[in-house]
Amino acid sequence: MTTTTIAGHQVEVNEEGFLTRPDEWSEDLAPELAGLIGLQLGDEHWKLIHFLRDDFAAQGETATLRRVSTQTGTPVKQLFALFPGKPAKKMAYVSGLPKPKGCV
Repeated sequence: MTTTTIAGHQVEVNEEGFLTRPDEWSEDLAPELAGLIGLQLGDEHWKLIHFLRDDFAAQGETATLRRVSTQTGTPVKQLFALFPGKPAKKMAYVSGLPKPKGCV
């Protein structure tokens, strides 16, 4: 694990840049993480980030794309529009959570 500074916070990250300790995440860190992958957060992003954080606390693992879509009522197509390319991976990254199982 590597320690890095993002938005003035020292955080531990893995080789892909994902936070290794979800408790180090904060709402002021999310826009910085989003900027690192070319995203600017809006209200729809925040709805999903809050869902992911709450779901992780309850389930103990990062929600899959299907779970996010089903539980939030957000169509998969919209998830791809909000987090282009690899939405599950990008949502987890910005939310300070581990990659969902099955993500490469």
